[in-house]
Amino acid sequence: MLFEDSYLTISAQSEGAFSNRGSKFRAFAYPISSELEIKALVTHLKSEHPKANHHCWAIRISTDRSIFRVNDDGEPSGTAGRPILNVLLSHNLTNILVIVVRYFGGTLLGVPGLINAYKLATEDALNKAKIIEKTVNDIYKISFNCLLMNEVMKVVKSENLIVTDQKVDTYCDFQLQVRKSQVENVLGTLQGINGVKIKWMFTL
Repeated sequence: MLFEDSYLTISAQSEGAFSNRGSKFRAFAYPISSELEIKALVTHLKSEHPKANHHCWAIRISTDRSIFRVNDDGEPSGTAGRPILNVLLSHNLTNILVIVVRYFGGTLLGVPGLINAYKLATEDALNKAKIIEKTVNDIYKISFNCLLMNEVMKVVKSENLIVTDQKVDTYCDFQLQVRKSQVENVLGTLQGINGVKIKWMFTL
């Protein structure tokens, strides 16, 4: 197979913590699907922790794990966002945002101390998270005369396809979720049914 059609992420929000020389680091991990979710989550944590000195974060997003961003929020460059991201990379997670809230304890930790603190707080949050595997699916719309329903449903059942939407009348429209590794086989079978029209919609 030339591509991976599954990825690892977390099932739900989780929290972790680490303390060093009076400074407290609280990590919050969130499953996300878009960069548009970052702002609201950071704003929420700032309102929950208004006395914290820093709200640093990293994201890794997209099913091919290609998009990432980091934010040090006033910490020395490379001491906060990058260590958080490195933990996400080491766990091979994507579609995830981790925000670490820091309360300064009065003693400077230095660059190695900061890197270690942000790393360990993130590790703690991920150790408490449930890591799940998700598949990369293509969504297709298929249209056909409803006289072909039995033939179409035979393919849906044999390939364990998920019908996410359907309109049934004289002419039927189905929206199908097809795992990437199944696409070639499923489309070949459906194209073998005379009268079925297939249109790719998007990748999930």
